[in-house]
Amino acid sequence: MSKVFLVGAGPGDPGLLTLRAKQVIETCDVMIYDYLANKDFLKWCKPDCEILYVGKKGGDHTLPQDKINELIIEKAREGKDICRLKGGDPYVFGRGGEEAEELVEAGIDFEVVPGITAGVAAPAYAGIPVTHRDHTTSVCFITGHEDPTKEKSGHNWAVYGQSNSTLVFYMGVKNLPMIAKNLMDNGRAPETPVALVRWGTRCTQQSMVSTLENVAADAAERGFKAPSIIVVGGVCSLHDKLNWFEKKPLLGKGVVVTRAREQASGLVDILGAKGACVYEFPTISVEHIDDYADVETAILGLAGYDWLVFTSVNGVKFFWEQMETVGLDTRILGGIQVAAIGPATADALREKGVNPDFIPEKYVAEHVVDGLLKKGIQGSRVLIPRARVAREILPEKLSEAGCDVQVLPVYETRMAGSDVDAVREAMKAGKVQYVTFTSSSTVQNFFELMPPEEFKTYEGVKIASIGPITSKTVHEYGFTVAVRPEEYTIPGLVEELLKD
Repeated sequence: MSKVFLVGAGPGDPGLLTLRAKQVIETCDVMIYDYLANKDFLKWCKPDCEILYVGKKGGDHTLPQDKINELIIEKAREGKDICRLKGGDPYVFGRGGEEAEELVEAGIDFEVVPGITAGVAAPAYAGIPVTHRDHTTSVCFITGHEDPTKEKSGHNWAVYGQSNSTLVFYMGVKNLPMIAKNLMDNGRAPETPVALVRWGTRCTQQSMVSTLENVAADAAERGFKAPSIIVVGGVCSLHDKLNWFEKKPLLGKGVVVTRAREQASGLVDILGAKGACVYEFPTISVEHIDDYADVETAILGLAGYDWLVFTSVNGVKFFWEQMETVGLDTRILGGIQVAAIGPATADALREKGVNPDFIPEKYVAEHVVDGLLKKGIQGSRVLIPRARVAREILPEKLSEAGCDVQVLPVYETRMAGSDVDAVREAMKAGKVQYVTFTSSSTVQNFFELMPPEEFKTYEGVKIASIGPITSKTVHEYGFTVAVRPEEYTIPGLVEELLKD
């Protein structure tokens, strides 16, 4: 039996999506989503999920509501589970009630997954509590755009004008002059504070505060457009005092992340927490190698090695994966010294129950070799689980120091088939300020996907790079590095972006 889930996507911030909504997105057969639903959520869909866009914005309907209803029913009758993803809450100006009625008429099972509505969330992110003891004890949610086919308006302007409630208007920017006039004509004081919040809770959020008599002119002057929430009432006076979200240091800054998708989450999360608009553009993918026979042989012969040197989190991940495949665990490392290049690699080892014997102060091969020599690695048998293709300086220098070194490929990196169009359009629109590179391969693959001649045409885009080797590769393509952290880590990179 098929089922239709009317799912509230929340106002846009991915952290405000409910756990139940994510569960439905991950398991549905068909995804039907709106303009205001964050497209980032689509990455959680199953690989074989059918994804259909039916967005509506400002009168521009990709598919009218009656056709959307027909589409939902058609897909459900194919025996599929449908996620109907709607911005905010499906039952708060989301026409979810109409869709539910159609499903009942068609005899189709359905479930409603409520979402956080923009009328509460957007003001909260702009420092405006919709209720407050010092200002009001009630709030009224109102559509700013009524059904034009209705014979009589559902608005009672006399009640709105004389009430002390906070008024929250959805979809009302085009009608802002009319809304302000009707409220003043019906008793609301001209000096009543009014706030507009555009793209509330997202990295592109903007807000402003004016008064009822001036808000229409002020909003037009500042170019406020849909989608915006309009808030009327004394609580808007708290905007400047409580506006926490718009104080984020990277708010609105567009940052392209070129790391492999498997590795990007840490950087994406940190940048997002600082307010950045992150464009994930993985230029490499991390893949299994075709044959693990040599890896299994090396693991079974670990007792013959003195040192294990891990150069990346992926090296740890794939090495442990094969160790578990042959039925072994961390106990096999007893008596072997372990080195980790970089704090992230060290953390990955600690998660496996291994506290590294050596972590270099700087995370490039030359410094690693010096540190290992001070630890007495000379003459030791050394195993280096790593990518199939990587810099050879570490094994070469260790061999020169008299070590018996075996390089053990446990994974490989390949060029990712990223969709360059989204990043290209963002750059054309001036929405991208930084492109980040964390390895030479990310640089090489980026310029394979976006030729240097094209990249030069996008003004105002700076390059941020981790490590001298990566920066050298950037220079080879004819570009300068504007942001270069002293500490070759993801937190170090973000710190430098904050200073720039």
